Amino acid sequence: MPTTLRVGLIGAGGNMKARHIPGLRAIEGVEITAVCNRREASTRAVAREFSVARVFEHWQDLVADPDIDAIVVGTWPYLHCPITLAALEAGKHVLTEARMSLNAAEAHRMLKAARAHEALVTQVVPSPFGLKGHRVMADLIGAGFLGELREVQIVGMNAALADPAAPLSWRQDMALSGYNMLTLGIVHETFLRWGPPPVRVLAQVHAFLPTRIDPESGVRRQVETPDSVQVLAILENGARAVYHLSGATPFGQGSAICLYGSAGVLHYDLGSDRIRGASRRGGQTAVKLEEMPEIPIPEDKAGGWRVEAEFVDAIRTGAPIQLTDFETGVRYMEFTEAVARSARLGVAVDLPLDEEP
Repeated sequence: MPTTLRVGLIGAGGNMKARHIPGLRAIEGVEITAVCNRREASTRAVAREFSVARVFEHWQDLVADPDIDAIVVGTWPYLHCPITLAALEAGKHVLTEARMSLNAAEAHRMLKAARAHEALVTQVVPSPFGLKGHRVMADLIGAGFLGELREVQIVGMNAALADPAAPLSWRQDMALSGYNMLTLGIVHETFLRWGPPPVRVLAQVHAFLPTRIDPESGVRRQVETPDSVQVLAILENGARAVYHLSGATPFGQGSAICLYGSAGVLHYDLGSDRIRGASRRGGQTAVKLEEMPEIPIPEDKAGGWRVEAEFVDAIRTGAPIQLTDFETGVRYMEFTEAVARSARLGVAVDLPLDEEP
């Protein structure tokens, strides 16, 4: 490995500009050497804005370039799998944007390729939710604050899809987004840091705004992903979980994970990074959720965004990826696809997934 780590960018959208480019540029010995965006004009605009020396019209050519050591994939999900497979075959490390892939089959192909190229680092951009308070939550759960986990409530209400005049988003086109719906995979990944995985799901979904204008063609098209999702789940330890997400709620928005155990309860507000809780282990008596005391997040335990640093550290030192490895990505892609299958078929679906019925 040369002294300088040479990184190529494929897809330069909002997260790439806001997080990945600044994060990489802040690391000594890392050079962003090339970029390829969806269109030539936007590729050159990004190159000018961030002083990237080389531009590529086709992502395949960037991946094949021998002067690039690592690829950061910032495209929509439909390209995550083909770019990752090609990059690994070309001997490049890969950091791919969430959501991991279009479906579980693609995620498994990516994991298989990663295992076949174990000398290369592979990472999925993690859910940004819960990073600040992760250590506090993990320490409390590990110390028995909850006792036996019995119930889980995961809620995510926002207005991202509430405007009926808004155009069709790539997130609502299954050819581009696959089985990913709303923030389901993102909040599920966050929960997996603190709780056991589901073994069965029963779901229903709905689109309150079933058609929108396609900005590319100007034609009104069918919306292919839901703006409302409800899931009942049985977890590996026998606990029950409820997921309720909507992008069509202009009022009363919020996002949280609440864990109820035999000895206590923990409530994590994903928007404000505030933890509240109560436990018999701490001598507390039962209180209403809104009356629970706040649990502070000490400065020395507060986490944060260090995705790019973790990626580079893993390349340089061989340290394992914590947030997020491909194995975890496969689990949340299987979950999102199971939800889609259950909603389509009207039956409960077991995890891990069998082949497509």
